[in-house]
Amino acid sequence: MSDYSDDEEERGPSIGTYDGGRHPETNARHGKGRAVLPNGDIYEGEYIDGQRHGEGVYRFKNGARYVGQYELNKKNGQGTFYYPDGSKYEGSFSDDLRSGQGVYTYPNGDTYDGEWVNGVREGEGTFTYASAGVKFRGSWVKGIRVGEGTLMYPGMEFRGTFTDDQPLGAGKFVFDSGYEQSGEYVLAEASDEAEDDKPALKWHGETVKAS
Repeated sequence: MSDYSDDEEERGPSIGTYDGGRHPETNARHGKGRAVLPNGDIYEGEYIDGQRHGEGVYRFKNGARYVGQYELNKKNGQGTFYYPDGSKYEGSFSDDLRSGQGVYTYPNGDTYDGEWVNGVREGEGTFTYASAGVKFRGSWVKGIRVGEGTLMYPGMEFRGTFTDDQPLGAGKFVFDSGYEQSGEYVLAEASDEAEDDKPALKWHGETVKAS
């Protein structure tokens, strides 16, 4: 699913206004131009044979804005998408979706820097939780932490396996002071369920030792 519908080639009683180059044979939009759509969106950039193709800027009436590359009317290649809530994505697009390598900055200052597939976090990436000063670096599947990863806290880090966005199973804490503790995260008793409906976890650690 694309970020917003931006089909400026709407057919009907009105297709908005256009000022720019035309193909000498077909009279289709061609070269550089500016189109104002019936819904109030504006596109300024390059066209080939009537389609957005090349570099362009698309301004949505809700305040969103895309600056980057188009291919056959879709966001493809490198670009930056500015969202109305203040968030921003800088990186690669494919078929109108975040895909490939990119950085997403959230309204609260959190960031994700890594791989995307079909608009969601997928592959290797680093998520920074700005207010907590914590980072996660590791594997993502369909937007959540799954597989090997490292949680980096001030003064220490946890290395282990994640399941359904939480650490679960064997892992270890490594402290900046030169010590470490191996152990495992296990599911807690049913009475200890977390309030957010995620299963509560408990850390069973071995003796702390020098690294």
